[in-house]
Amino acid sequence: MPERNIEFGKYGARGIKGHEAVARQLDALAGYIATPITARRGLQARLHYLTRTDHARAAARAAGLTVTDRTLRAWLDGTRTPSRKNLAAIEQAYRTVRRENVARYLAARLNRDGRGTRVEIHPINQSQVSRPRQRPVEFRALNVRRWDRIVAAWAAGDDQELDDAWVDQVVDLGSQWGQYEYVTNVGFAA
Repeated sequence: MPERNIEFGKYGARGIKGHEAVARQLDALAGYIATPITARRGLQARLHYLTRTDHARAAARAAGLTVTDRTLRAWLDGTRTPSRKNLAAIEQAYRTVRRENVARYLAARLNRDGRGTRVEIHPINQSQVSRPRQRPVEFRALNVRRWDRIVAAWAAGDDQELDDAWVDQVVDLGSQWGQYEYVTNVGFAA
């Protein structure tokens, strides 16, 4: 029953895909730098994160930050400022490298030696749906024990694999699992 909701929102229901809500929560747990990249402090923090070791530099290059060392030094010294395109490349590289760095730790924290993590699934918002078309969808809680595939797909930025991994876990809800393809929020802590 994958791709169950072909015309989601046709009658006014609002929500996001479940795997997108999981990715949003994993991003929150990753602990990104809070200062925006447009502020000097935020730019410096990201550049230091991406250039402090040879391994970090190699990961940044693999993530798409392909500027010369001279340009990086100029940005770090503050003698030049990156263009908007380069700011976007720095932000993307930072998020990619940060995800890769915290993925193993996050998976271990969520798996909790096989005990798993309790996940709260908040159903879609049906406030704009006319009364006869509303369906009863309640708040659900689920204990997810296998996070490795979910976290690996999140770290790689692979939406399709993340969706497949999330659906494999939501199937544990039983016959109602298709009602939770779209949700308002998915909450869990590590």
